[in-house]
Amino acid sequence: MAIQIKKREGETVSSFLYRFNKRIQQSGLIKEVRKRQFKSRGDNKRKLKLSALYRKDKERELEKAKKYGYKN
Repeated sequence: MAIQIKKREGETVSSFLYRFNKRIQQSGLIKEVRKRQFKSRGDNKRKLKLSALYRKDKERELEKAKKYGYKN
């Protein structure tokens, strides 16, 4: 995403910087850069598998409880 801002004739540096900062904020560029600043490591396969098994076990428990007439 390229943002081009040219200094206007007779414009002061401070007003140019204000305009530049405002344009950068509105574009969402700073949010995107901060989001990508640190790369997060993905979960390992063992952890994903264990969490999937845990969810399946809880689903089975819930179905069994519903079968016997328990609420939540």
